[in-house]
Amino acid sequence: MATIVSLFVFVFAIVGLSNPSLIQAQQGGFSVELMHRDSPKSPLYNHLDTTYNRVTNALRRSFNRVHRFKPTSVSTMEAEADIIADSGEYLMNISIGTPAFDIVAIADTGSDLIWTQCKPCSQCFPQNAPLFDPTASSTYKTFSCRTSQCGDVEGTSCSSNGSCKYSVSYGDGSYSNGEVAADTLTLDSTAGSPVVVPNVIMGCGHDNDGSFDGNTSGIIGLGGGDSSLISQLGTTIDGKFSYCLFPFSEAGNSSKMNFGSDAIVSGNGVVSTPLTKQSPQTFYFLTLEAISVGTNRINFTDKPFGTDQGNIIIDSGTTLTLLPDDFYSELESAVSSMINATKVNGPEGLNLCYDATTEFAVPDMVVHFSGADVKLQPLNTFVLISETVSCFTFSPLPNFAIYGNLAQMNFLVGYDTIKQTVSFKPTDCSNN
Repeated sequence: MATIVSLFVFVFAIVGLSNPSLIQAQQGGFSVELMHRDSPKSPLYNHLDTTYNRVTNALRRSFNRVHRFKPTSVSTMEAEADIIADSGEYLMNISIGTPAFDIVAIADTGSDLIWTQCKPCSQCFPQNAPLFDPTASSTYKTFSCRTSQCGDVEGTSCSSNGSCKYSVSYGDGSYSNGEVAADTLTLDSTAGSPVVVPNVIMGCGHDNDGSFDGNTSGIIGLGGGDSSLISQLGTTIDGKFSYCLFPFSEAGNSSKMNFGSDAIVSGNGVVSTPLTKQSPQTFYFLTLEAISVGTNRINFTDKPFGTDQGNIIIDSGTTLTLLPDDFYSELESAVSSMINATKVNGPEGLNLCYDATTEFAVPDMVVHFSGADVKLQPLNTFVLISETVSCFTFSPLPNFAIYGNLAQMNFLVGYDTIKQTVSFKPTDCSNN
């Protein structure tokens, strides 16, 4: 799928703990396997791709995804959800409907709405798996445009028969149109019984197209907006979720995405920084104060979103860390001044690359968020894009700032939307 934001819209209704599966989840939690796209376990695995093909494709998607950041349009439950990494996109196996119908959806911290392609489809992007058929589910229901459920979803309108319709479109030309509905969502647990969530409001897409991968059928929004999985589960997960992204080189390993009390990040080495409420509320905004290269501290004074606070978005679906031009230039200069190696040309968008046939030392880098100093490892700052070329994982982007997933790899990253914090803990994610 083209770069950073994946779109698959399901809006989740708040449910009580009278449901036996939710009671089980509250007592023991649950997890869904987190796999890299390039793992043989992933439906997107292509045995013909080399490691370097996969890295290059992920970097390309990282730039494309930027357009998607600009859309045109009860008791505490412990939970974990398995997600599969799609080289810059992380996938989750879920089921919808009764009986449960399996789909593979993009788990995306950069979007809210959850949607999947549905029968009948007047215009659908090619999908390898069967389409979801709402008439085959006994728990599927639609809403009129006068209902509160319709009002909870952005971009809705009334059809000629009074039913609630949604429409979303994105800067890269991707879009989805369909009906607002509700159905049962089931998440498999690696530790026990599946967790079943009834009455999940969802988008059932009958007209969809754009840069979507045929091995997926939609998106699960994990953003901060009202219609996201996180917001709609609300107090049942105490507003908490976490993930641990492992390096491309460990694509065969698996990790977890955690919810509720299982998502608390604690222990030695944890640092936390405030989340800042900004518009749109979908995105998770942090405050970047500076980046240090060795002993050289470079202060971040840009205001890409209009204020000093909340000046950078953290996103699990963007591969590179993207920074405003002038700040990036100063950062690149500081990094290159401390590397004794031969510069070479890299792919478009990667400005600082070196000949990797001879090993070279990477300078220490620390990202200074408000109240949290995150010390990066070499795997966070340089990536091999071929057997002979290694490139800096930071890149310039005019008037924008995104903290991407390469910088987050081998960190346990925890979001607390109640306390409004994001926490980082250095972690071997392949063993998480």
